[in-house]
Amino acid sequence: MRGKQEQQITMLSALTPEQLVPQDHPIRRIKPIVDQALKELSPTFNRMYADVGRPSIPPEHLLKASLLIALYSIRSERQFCERLQYDLLFKWFLGLNIMDEAFDASSFSKNKERLLEHRVAREFLTAVVAEARCRKLLSEDHFSVDGTLLESWASLKSIHPKDGGEPPQPGERNPDVDFRGQSRTNDTHCSSTDPEARLARKGTGKEAKLCFAGHVLMENRNGLVVDVTVTRATGTAERDAALDMIEKVPGSKRITVGADKGYDTRDFVVACREMKVTPHVARRKWSIVDERTTRHEGYSLSQRVRKRIEEIWGWVKTVGGGRKLRYKGVERNQLWAELTAAAFNLVRMAKLAVA
Repeated sequence: MRGKQEQQITMLSALTPEQLVPQDHPIRRIKPIVDQALKELSPTFNRMYADVGRPSIPPEHLLKASLLIALYSIRSERQFCERLQYDLLFKWFLGLNIMDEAFDASSFSKNKERLLEHRVAREFLTAVVAEARCRKLLSEDHFSVDGTLLESWASLKSIHPKDGGEPPQPGERNPDVDFRGQSRTNDTHCSSTDPEARLARKGTGKEAKLCFAGHVLMENRNGLVVDVTVTRATGTAERDAALDMIEKVPGSKRITVGADKGYDTRDFVVACREMKVTPHVARRKWSIVDERTTRHEGYSLSQRVRKRIEEIWGWVKTVGGGRKLRYKGVERNQLWAELTAAAFNLVRMAKLAVA
């Protein structure tokens, strides 16, 4: 017998988003970790806002929203706010009621300066890493480091000479720009859209793009992100950022750091040894890393485990939206990278909780 289609009518309901989200949904294992981390950040949130005035969107909502954008591969903050209006899982994660209105997308941009000034994303990532340490998920002795190019939001058409030459004048919304026969380098040209982005290429024979450099420090026990940094794409950015992140590792005992052949340089290896760090670097043909390091079984183990760091970059670029950056400048992209790295850790910790 064919069922009849009932017309939707408005009615009073006693249901809450908590009752509608499945009990076995993976995000239920993520939410308590996020709530605890945000509770620890409450003193920082108090310093961010004045004691009087019109109440703003809670900063907890903005941080949770940024995590959902990464977890669910949402293209933009505006699209997230549109989805928040009808997605009950999103409302449950933010602690909203069914009938609560979604906030406007402009709330992100208006409050981002506060988040940047007080380094909230860094503190949040630190709180997530501290929770992983309390659960004994982190290695305190063995780490891996890697870098990659992150394509900037700026277009190649925005490049113009630094010596006062005018950028191409747009005749229409997407003008044709002919750079044939011109030599463009970072010394002579820059982008008018994002001056901090630099021309870089993945390797010989690859096309040059406007990029930033992303760097990750991973612990080797469960592949969690310990630190992440976004810098300008210079020729030595990978090694310089790696040394900065290694120097921040707490503790006074000797640690090991696995890395690919790009880190097999004299300045990097010598600097590591001066910091009591054993560089488990993949060897080039003429390598500075000798048998004092490679003869140990730990070297071979580090070389196998360090390849898991590619899983982080794969997740960041495919799920976390890092294939092409959404923001301009190093500072804003650093905030995005820290929140995205925290989202990756949360997913990994949720899986380890049921392993």
